[in-house]
Amino acid sequence: MENTERRYDIDWLRVIVFGLLIFYHVGMFFVPWDWHIKNNIIYDWLRWPMLFLNQWRLPILFVISGMGTYYALGKRSVGKFILERYLRLGIPLAVGMLLIVPPQVYFERLADGEFQGSYLEFYSTVAFKGIYPKGNVSWHHLWFLPYLFLFSLVLAPLLVFLQRNSNTFVQTVQKIIAKPWGMYLFIVPLYFLEVFMEPFFPINHALVGDWFAISFYIVLFFTGFVLVACGRSFWNNLEKIRIKALYTGLFAFVVLSCIWLFFEDSLLIHFIEGFFKVVNLWSWILVLFGYAANLLNTSSTFLSYANRAVYPFYILHQTVTVAIAYYLINLKMGFWPKALILILGTFGLSWVIYHFIILPIPLLHPLFGLKKVVPRER
Repeated sequence: MENTERRYDIDWLRVIVFGLLIFYHVGMFFVPWDWHIKNNIIYDWLRWPMLFLNQWRLPILFVISGMGTYYALGKRSVGKFILERYLRLGIPLAVGMLLIVPPQVYFERLADGEFQGSYLEFYSTVAFKGIYPKGNVSWHHLWFLPYLFLFSLVLAPLLVFLQRNSNTFVQTVQKIIAKPWGMYLFIVPLYFLEVFMEPFFPINHALVGDWFAISFYIVLFFTGFVLVACGRSFWNNLEKIRIKALYTGLFAFVVLSCIWLFFEDSLLIHFIEGFFKVVNLWSWILVLFGYAANLLNTSSTFLSYANRAVYPFYILHQTVTVAIAYYLINLKMGFWPKALILILGTFGLSWVIYHFIILPIPLLHPLFGLKKVVPRER
C-alpha cells in the first residue's frame, strides 16, 4: 500500500484552511458567541458566514492531518513514529502554554476587569495559578495539538499495519468510493456520533471528558489516512463527485439554516439536523479536495514558504489577534476598519515574528514545530 506521490494540493489546502482560521478568529471578536475578548459592538449578521465556515473548518483540518500522518509515518516503527509525533506536537504545545498563550489570558483578564497591572506582574504572580477558565493555565487555541497526539498514539499500531500491508480493507474502500455516491459512506459513523453523543458531551477542547469531540475528530483523522492510502483511486473519484458535492453542500446548508431559523429543538429535529450537518460538512470537504486536486496540484516558491510557515503562524496568530483586539474594543470605528486592522495586523505581526526571529534562529525551530529538512513538510 505504498503511496509516495507528492500531493501539492494537500499542501495548498493546509495553507488555505489555516489561513481561514485567522479570519475565523478575527470574526469571533465581533459575533455574539462566547470568546476570549469581545468588541463593544456585536454584529449578528456575521454569524451566518461564520456558521458556514464553522461546519467544516475543523473537520477538514483533521482529515488533512490524517493524510499528512500517512506521509509522516513513512517507514518508521510505531515507537519512532510516536516519538516523532511527541517532539513535533508536544514541544510546541509546552512552549505555547508557557510563552504564547499567557498573553491571551492576560488581555482577557484585563478586559473583564479581573486583573490590573503589567504583563510582567501577571506572568510572575498568577499566570500559572489554576486551570482555565477559573484559573489561568490553558492551551487555548493550541488544543488541536494534544488531540492530534492522542489520535496518533491510539491509532499508531493500526496505521503502521495498514501502511505496511496490502490488505483487503483498503481494497474494499477503493471499491466503495468508486461507486457514484460511495464517497458519502464516510458520513455514517459521523452521523451516529452526531445524534447519539453530541447532546451528552458538549465540546470543551479540554481533552478530559470531551468524548464527542474526541470520537468525531478521530474518525475524520482516520478517514483522511485511509483516503490518501487509496492513492489514485481516491483522487480520480474526487473528479467525478466534486460537482455533485457542491450542489449537495449548498442544499444541505440551506436546509440547516432553515432549521436554525424556524424550528424548535426536538428529538425529530435533532435527528434531521444531525443528518444534514454531516452531509453538509462532508460535502464541503469533498468540494475543497476535489477543486484543489483539479486546480492546485502544482508547486511554487510561495507554497514551499507558506507550507513551512503554517505551523508557527498557527501557534502565534491568536495571541497577536487578541492583543490587537484589546486595544480596539472601545474605539469608535465600524466593523470593516477594525476587521481590516485585525486581519492585516495578525498576518503581518505573525509574519514578522516568524520571518525575522524564528526562521533565522535554528534553535527556535523545534520550539515552533519546524522540521530540519524544508522540502518534505507534511
